[in-house]
Amino acid sequence: MPLEKVIIVGAGPSGLLLTLLLSRASIPVELIEQTEALDTNPRASHYSPESCYEFDRAGILDEVREAGFVPDGVSWRRLEGENKSRLIKITNPLPQPGDDPDSVTFRHRMVCLPLHKLGKLLETHVKSQPTAEIKYGWKVVDIGEDTDKGKAWVKVEKEDGTTQIREADYVVGCDGANSIIRRKLFGDWVYPGYTWDKQIVATNIYYDGFKDIDYDDSQFFVHPEHWHMVARIQPDGLYRVTYGEVGGLTYDQLKERHPAKFQAILPGNPTPDQYKLVNFSPYKVHQRCVDKMRVGRFLLAADAAHLCNPFGGMGLTGGIADVGSLYDSLRGIHNNRAYDSILDKYDEVRRKIWHDVINSISTENMQRLFQYANADEFVEKDPFYKLVQDMQNPDKKLEKGGPPNATRATAVDL
Repeated sequence: MPLEKVIIVGAGPSGLLLTLLLSRASIPVELIEQTEALDTNPRASHYSPESCYEFDRAGILDEVREAGFVPDGVSWRRLEGENKSRLIKITNPLPQPGDDPDSVTFRHRMVCLPLHKLGKLLETHVKSQPTAEIKYGWKVVDIGEDTDKGKAWVKVEKEDGTTQIREADYVVGCDGANSIIRRKLFGDWVYPGYTWDKQIVATNIYYDGFKDIDYDDSQFFVHPEHWHMVARIQPDGLYRVTYGEVGGLTYDQLKERHPAKFQAILPGNPTPDQYKLVNFSPYKVHQRCVDKMRVGRFLLAADAAHLCNPFGGMGLTGGIADVGSLYDSLRGIHNNRAYDSILDKYDEVRRKIWHDVINSISTENMQRLFQYANADEFVEKDPFYKLVQDMQNPDKKLEKGGPPNATRATAVDL
């Protein structure tokens, strides 16, 4: 039988995207969000080709590209020296003469748009769908299943303090790292994995000093103490600067250390009067994944199901990939082309990808920035650096097993 309704908890980008995809497939969706409105903080977001594929399926990719911009690529740099020289760069491919700029290669190439703008765009499209509703100010306080009806239910508390039971064929928790759905399923303190002994401070700033140096749109700085990332996130010159700090410091301590940190890592060694600080957000960094992303008629996706450090964007990309896989599964059930057991396969495959790909790559991405004594040691020892160098060298032959005259690609695409 076609699905009567899906409830999605959490109106972040993953919840909104899944709501839009399902509602466009004529599946009724109720999106429940405990806050009064979307998060409007300008957070950094670079969307990979895999994410752009899902945006395309949701019918929003052209608007995302128009509202954002296509970054030129990402580089790894040394912190020392006035020009903070580039060690390696991976380019975002540009169409060449004779190429079709609307081909999948170029249509789905990386695009940048802050998450709050993506959220607003998604919200507008969701509100235009006759089979979708967004319920702001509704907080989930309990969950359960009615086996006789074959339904899942959530108990919600509204703004006026009243409660109500809402039923659906399936309930999807897209409600972030502190997911109430996950905590109701497994317990408040059960989220397998670990927390890094280092913490991160994410800032958004306007700083004219970036114009005076040959920065790429995104770059990572390799340094045992002052490791950090700088990325342009809006065409108007808003930058995200995310830097590492020692663990265990309070918010006030981190705020007190912040001016000296910026003076050490930013070009021109600026004082606070020389830049505009828009956001200052310290947070702990985790590598975690649930043991099950499906429990009966309850499903988890994105940060509610797994976390990783932000270097390389693996968490955001993995969450959007969850959404695409879950959409395909639920649409298959709705159209009578798949059994309910496909959701077990969703659980199996997405957790395997986190363990085999997302966790390992994101861990290496972060360690790469601080594990070497200096940038020269990074150049000498880092396997990733050597791989990129090989792939960008047209005269470099493939490893053993390849054809004798074969070469690696002359560029590495994001």
